[in-house]
Amino acid sequence: MKQFLLKYKFHHLLFWVLLFGAWHFFRYQDYPRDTGVWITLLKVVDLAVLVYVTNYLLIPQLLYKKRYWIFGTCFLLMIVASSILKLYLLGHLMHNPQTFYFTSNIKGRIYDNVLPHILLVCTGAAFKLINDQLNAQKKMVELVQEKSTAELNFLKSQINPHFVFNSLNAIHFLIHKENKEARETLIQFSDLLRYQLYDCNEASVPIEKEMNFLQDFVRLQQLRSDKDYEIVFSISPEIKDFSIAPLLLIPFVENAFKHISHHANNKNYVQISIERKNQFFEMIVKNSKDDHQPKTAPKGGIGLANVKRRLELLYPSKHQLEIHQTEQEYKVQLRIKLV
Repeated sequence: MKQFLLKYKFHHLLFWVLLFGAWHFFRYQDYPRDTGVWITLLKVVDLAVLVYVTNYLLIPQLLYKKRYWIFGTCFLLMIVASSILKLYLLGHLMHNPQTFYFTSNIKGRIYDNVLPHILLVCTGAAFKLINDQLNAQKKMVELVQEKSTAELNFLKSQINPHFVFNSLNAIHFLIHKENKEARETLIQFSDLLRYQLYDCNEASVPIEKEMNFLQDFVRLQQLRSDKDYEIVFSISPEIKDFSIAPLLLIPFVENAFKHISHHANNKNYVQISIERKNQFFEMIVKNSKDDHQPKTAPKGGIGLANVKRRLELLYPSKHQLEIHQTEQEYKVQLRIKLV
């Protein structure tokens, strides 16, 4: 219930209703008869519009992007334009033509309208800035905790990696030289381990390394898949010269192979498409599915819930994850803003 109320901002509505009631209670006697409700409503709506435009448009789009002069200019122009419009509407409500004109008694107009607007809207903006700062600090703490947990899990899984690689090298030499496919498969598996153990210690990795990792993983899956599976993996040439959080994409690919269908008469497929469209990285993963068939792998791995959480922490407001599924297909589409 609490999440529902927060999602639809009912606490905002409650605040403005209470403000309207208090404003009307203390000021209705100052207005002509039968106009107090409408005048109060006009002033509260006017203030609410100014606050929301400032907090959800000017601050994110201008102030946070360090466009200070443009922010200040737009803010003042908005306040003045709002004051003029409000006075014009008040003049109609109060049947007082002198109120129509902002230029009459301009000093009084500025003192009674512009300055209070600036003060009240700045107060609302201050709450916005404080709230955003607290949220940023909270995300930083969560990132530190996530990193600590990941490092702990990494240390637990790092069971003498040198021994593992030495063993793989020994197995490689034991495989007959004519069995080229087995040798290459073992090398690919070694590359997968090396990437997970050594290359993923940084906050971001070159996209080329992440793509090589995905390609090796898909090749290994192709070996263990049935011959009637169709596996398509396409990477556009523009996927280069930028970095991405390591191991962010593999859960979607792993999930596709884990839940692929086992149709006898229909096509079974995994389709992976990775492109760069302007300043956006886009990945689409599709697989055929059949809820009545067993999965190709046991439960395990990184769940989608954890991936969603990583995306929220690593790319806040810079990613879009859409998951669609029908009876025949499961589709994941991920977009990440690179700049």
